[in-house]
Amino acid sequence: MTMRSTINTNFEEIREAVRALCAAFPPEYHRNIDEQRGYPEAFVEALTKDGWMAALIPEDYGGSGLGLSEASVIMEEINRSGGNSGACHGQMYNMNTLLRHGSEAQKRSYLPKIATGELRLQSMGVTEPTTGTDTTKIKTSAVKKGDRYVVNGQKVWISRVQHSDLMILLARTTPIDQVAKKSEGLSIFLVDVAEAIKSGMDVKPIRNMVNHETNELFFDDLEIPADNLIGEEGQGFKYILTGLNAERILIGAECIGDGYWFIDKVSTYAKDRVVFGRPIGQNQGVQFPIAESFIEIEAANLMRFHACALFDAGKACGAEANMTKYLAAKASWEAANACIQFHGGFGFAADYDIERKFRETRLYQVAPISTNLILSYVAEHVLGLPRSF
Repeated sequence: MTMRSTINTNFEEIREAVRALCAAFPPEYHRNIDEQRGYPEAFVEALTKDGWMAALIPEDYGGSGLGLSEASVIMEEINRSGGNSGACHGQMYNMNTLLRHGSEAQKRSYLPKIATGELRLQSMGVTEPTTGTDTTKIKTSAVKKGDRYVVNGQKVWISRVQHSDLMILLARTTPIDQVAKKSEGLSIFLVDVAEAIKSGMDVKPIRNMVNHETNELFFDDLEIPADNLIGEEGQGFKYILTGLNAERILIGAECIGDGYWFIDKVSTYAKDRVVFGRPIGQNQGVQFPIAESFIEIEAANLMRFHACALFDAGKACGAEANMTKYLAAKASWEAANACIQFHGGFGFAADYDIERKFRETRLYQVAPISTNLILSYVAEHVLGLPRSF
């Protein structure tokens, strides 16, 4: 039995189509990819071929012209079907920086090729080892020399570089001691990954507890054409927020998909598993954590669509994006705990897929922004409390 949300979101055609595609990639497929520490190339290719990876690209550039609401449903359904959108979600949120701030020439040059899958825009280079989420303090520099920028520095936790043709890169173009506000002097570049690897970017994979391809990057006099600057020099921090807000909303949607997956799994098991002469789901000690998780997932679902509506309308949505990610990540993690707990030893068996999904959803308590930083954001920007850092 599959639990249905009580929320009518009116995206059933998209949901059914994505579910049909995902059905061709059963749990065994994702389980094997996880065991091999591989990349689900065939799955991502199928998503691309059917146009799902071009959902946000306007029709004039070969895409579907859909909004973030629809994109979030695509990500949700992948995770709800037992997959992991972490292999491909970067293209969905990275797209927004190029769409909203790129020049017409850049859009004409790149978007049609991204829509067909000839190019992939899966990677975003922002985080650094010494700054973490303190983005305005990044040290990677880009110095203009003639018609090129020369980049030096280091990035960490940069995902899908090895399966991306293009990368959004944030670097400081004006030293921090020469700007009035620390958020000024940062710029966004579109990097050709293959060319960068040949001429000044070193990629070192980071093995981690999840099968999530992520890397450390080192830049040594990497030259980027000045034409690859997105928008105005020095305004990159404002631009990158577009992609970061989309990222938080989309990952919230993925957590919602995970949450429903865990609820479906554990509810079915709790009805069928008989211990001491009765189904374990008859016990309130089992019922209550499952019911509580379901309620919280439903609440996160509502916040997700509220945030999407603001984003698609071009309105400020920083608080809503952060709250979506907080609520959804918390709810999915609690659902994961209930699912693994009530399956007992079977919850740890790879063949049940619970331990894999358990590891995958745990990531989102930490990244792309930690729960504590979301609480700090809401305290300062929504409640007007003094800045704590």
